[in-house]
Amino acid sequence: MEKTLPPIPAKRYFTIGEVSELCGVKPHVLRYWEQEFTQLRPMKRRGNRRYYQHHEVLMIRRIRELLYDQGFTISGARNKLQELAQGERDRRRIPEAPVEGIDLVELDEADSSFTEAAPPPIAVPEGELDPVDQRLLLLRRELCEIRDLLSYSR
Repeated sequence: MEKTLPPIPAKRYFTIGEVSELCGVKPHVLRYWEQEFTQLRPMKRRGNRRYYQHHEVLMIRRIRELLYDQGFTISGARNKLQELAQGERDRRRIPEAPVEGIDLVELDEADSSFTEAAPPPIAVPEGELDPVDQRLLLLRRELCEIRDLLSYSR
């Protein structure tokens, strides 16, 4: 049942008819999947019209692949999507190895601009982290939050 799907146009919102064509699934199936998969939450406007965003079209294609191509049941596909989402969240929490070609830079302790503008230290049990490590940990957490926010805006 491997048929190539058309590319997703660069649009912000898609009607249910457009999504139906882009994903090779009939509109009544999309409405049913909304009930079965909590990840699918299209915006509804006048007259209860559905408007899907790009990430939801990708999710529908993934659901279609699991159900039609890989033979998952609805329940199995739901569990697989939850596993994939959990794996992605775990991957984002675990620090990755430094990128090849990028050197780690040590901060000069005499750099007053860093120490004056530094955020307050993180509450860590005494003796585990020095103040510089606490600041770096806080900075890392903030950068991860920014990265997560930016990844949702795509």
